[in-house]
Amino acid sequence: MGLSSRTAAAWTALCLLLSSLSVTSAAAAERPGQGAASAAQTFRNPLNPSADPSLLYHEGSYYLATTRGDRIGIWKSPTLATLLAAPEHVVWQDTDPSRNTQIWAPAFRQVGSRWYVYYTASDGVDANHRMYVLESAGNDPMGPYTFKAKIADFGEYAIDGEPITHNGQQYFVWAGPGRGMGGPAQLYIARMSDPWSITGGRVAIPADGGCTEVREGPTPLYRNGRTFLTYSACDTAKPDYQLWMKSIANGADPMVPANWTQHPGPVFWRDDAAGVWGPGHHSFFRSPDGTEDWIAYHGKNTSAYTYSFRTTRVQKFTWNADGTPNFGRPLSAGTTQALPSGDPGAPTTVINDFDLGTGQNQVQLAGTWQSGSGCGNQCFQGNDHWSGRAGATATIRFTGTQVALLSVRDWGNGIAAISIDDGPEQHLDYYSGIRVGEELNYLSPALPAGPHTLRVRVTGSRNPASGSTVISLDRIEVYGG
Repeated sequence: MGLSSRTAAAWTALCLLLSSLSVTSAAAAERPGQGAASAAQTFRNPLNPSADPSLLYHEGSYYLATTRGDRIGIWKSPTLATLLAAPEHVVWQDTDPSRNTQIWAPAFRQVGSRWYVYYTASDGVDANHRMYVLESAGNDPMGPYTFKAKIADFGEYAIDGEPITHNGQQYFVWAGPGRGMGGPAQLYIARMSDPWSITGGRVAIPADGGCTEVREGPTPLYRNGRTFLTYSACDTAKPDYQLWMKSIANGADPMVPANWTQHPGPVFWRDDAAGVWGPGHHSFFRSPDGTEDWIAYHGKNTSAYTYSFRTTRVQKFTWNADGTPNFGRPLSAGTTQALPSGDPGAPTTVINDFDLGTGQNQVQLAGTWQSGSGCGNQCFQGNDHWSGRAGATATIRFTGTQVALLSVRDWGNGIAAISIDDGPEQHLDYYSGIRVGEELNYLSPALPAGPHTLRVRVTGSRNPASGSTVISLDRIEVYGG
């Protein structure tokens, strides 16, 4: 397919810009939990209850895309503080049965006045995964989008592709074949001729990873004359899913595998003490004012082998004296962090289940409840309340436009009834086959600005798979207060 002069010029300009990009970052900032109320310039993870985040900031808003399976959805928010409460906008669903399921890992790129979304999809058979590109109708990350092309199809399993820029030339990098599909888990690279086409053959880039399963999610990061290629290693269901890194100097040909330097050991990995397992499949973005560097990634609050319960988190990172990125360790879900520099923030409040009372931003308990710190790092501030006694209630009075409940889900949990302002009850099952914490269990509909009452009632019922009727009360996030 031919490349118009306008698109070609934009493509060349983008390549030159990205290959020369030099970023700076201040030291990471973090604030401890603040009890009943949190300043408008703070936020807490998770920011989304799904995996494989691609997150960017563009013209006053954050845009997030994640793995959704049967579609591509995008969330938009003016601040990270309210991203968890933002509605999903479905921008693509496909009727072609060869590529309309197992839709994974969308990644954004802007070229001129168009946005491109690179993603992986199949016909329902994992081995048949291939990579595809959508193109926007205009200069809006929300689309609308149309299908543009299949990309980098060499007749075998391929996932997680996205462009990188080096020496002013655009390349496409992806993962395959791995997963017992006839070859070692490794990364591949090929030259691109336009945002939806590659030219010439591919080259394998061998990559270390401390395990044999996968090398996936290759993502570029640029700094002072180097291109860093960060990637995920190990089975994403494992608690040891983690980030590793290769890099190459400007001027070196990335199509020559020996030109890539392998950095030893993981650069971002599990932190058992913080209750974060399997951190990986990531993207990078800069603060709204351009002074800070941030990583978006998914992690789990359980060490069990599972592909479920991966949630999107973000945190700031810094740079070492030798010019390599320092991602630190993953922060526990619920850690209160300062928003990125230039983020306008929003009126938000966090309420802990131990903020007991009958006033605003407090929890009023009635009936039989128990409490303690036995849940450790699976709970907000290390503690929660629970009850399995039918009729026990928790009443939360707040002022805002939306409210979210995050807490433990467990194989011994039952069903709660939730209502707003004494309205109709919604039944919510807290059961999970695997125990997890800080899980988004409930997000209210948008509410009129003003005071509201949220009531959680223990029904004393459970689904047949559960061992008891207990429900947990832990963290309450209030938006628009």
